[in-house]
Amino acid sequence: MNTETTYQGPAIDDPDILEYVPPELRELLAETNGFVRWSGGLHLRGACRKPQWHSLREAMFGPMALHALYPDVLDPTDVPFAQDCSGDQFVLRGGEVHQLAAEVGEIDPLGIDLRGFLAQIEADPVEALCMHPLLRYLRDGGVLQPGRLLLAYPPFCTGQSGAGASLRDVPALEVIRFHADLARQINDLGGGEEFVFRANE
Repeated sequence: MNTETTYQGPAIDDPDILEYVPPELRELLAETNGFVRWSGGLHLRGACRKPQWHSLREAMFGPMALHALYPDVLDPTDVPFAQDCSGDQFVLRGGEVHQLAAEVGEIDPLGIDLRGFLAQIEADPVEALCMHPLLRYLRDGGVLQPGRLLLAYPPFCTGQSGAGASLRDVPALEVIRFHADLARQINDLGGGEEFVFRANE
């Protein structure tokens, strides 16, 4: 696993978006305008308009804004500032980091602020970011390029997945769209219903 930064965000060219983010994130983006680290284990978005996959504005207000895809993400008070290698999202709400389980659409508080979140990752990135699928992908010779995420088949949430899931790297925005659609279908089922995930024939 490469512990170095594999992508450094461009210079800030969207200062207006910083009006919507809390001071601690504003300060961090002033130091480094987002990045990809730990071989793709963490992507922190930046205050820029391009590339689209790195743009905080796109995640907050673009056609695929997280609040438009997931009912549990609030607009404009939630700031989807980062994501892990599989597309789970990290959201700042009231100074606290929340994690959105992208496949099912559930959001839960982590009980830490932004600095605590980053310190926790520095101490143990594999556990803090649930990087086991990425480590397997890397061991098998894969490389997760910036702007791409891992897509598991069957999805992890189905119970048919686990260590036997196939993993492929897909453009990040496609993974986000796929997971949001999957979460919507699961939520439409209602509680307690079983389902089997099948690929399209």
